[in-house]
Amino acid sequence: MAGGPGICPRLVCLGQIGAAHGVRGEVRLRSFTADPAAIANYGPLESEDGRVFEIRTLRPAKDYFVATFSGIADRSAAERLANTKLYVPRERLPEPEEPDEYYHADLIGLAVVDRAGRQLGTVVAVHNFGAGDLIEVQPAEDAPTQLFPFDAVTVLDVDLAAGRLVVEPPVGRE
Repeated sequence: MAGGPGICPRLVCLGQIGAAHGVRGEVRLRSFTADPAAIANYGPLESEDGRVFEIRTLRPAKDYFVATFSGIADRSAAERLANTKLYVPRERLPEPEEPDEYYHADLIGLAVVDRAGRQLGTVVAVHNFGAGDLIEVQPAEDAPTQLFPFDAVTVLDVDLAAGRLVVEPPVGRE
């Protein structure tokens, strides 16, 4: 699965700013793109609050990049950016290369049905807590959301054109 967590269905999170690095406005930057250095190729990035960020420089470090952004010239300004997530509109991203590869933003809003076509709910989020992707499904009735593994055993078909996922719910979640 490509992409990362999103703030709305049409924005895709490409990275997150970490701590300030040095005194000249540099920051640590984690990239969530398939090719981590490609984060600089998508044009202006935006934060959850609508601020726009343009990457001026990007260089690799241990397991992150050191970046500078236009308009950020000192450590104080860089420190205020810590933990800022950076997004682009989904339309700016290339289509996934593999047939079973999806952006999280493409899955959010899809109807979730079982093998018999019974409506189970709607995908409201995609999470990864370290053990693989999970889809969060909001049932049609006013019930708590459920998490299903996003794997070949549980998700039988993803039909973006039809706007639905066909799932085999884990035992006890029918």
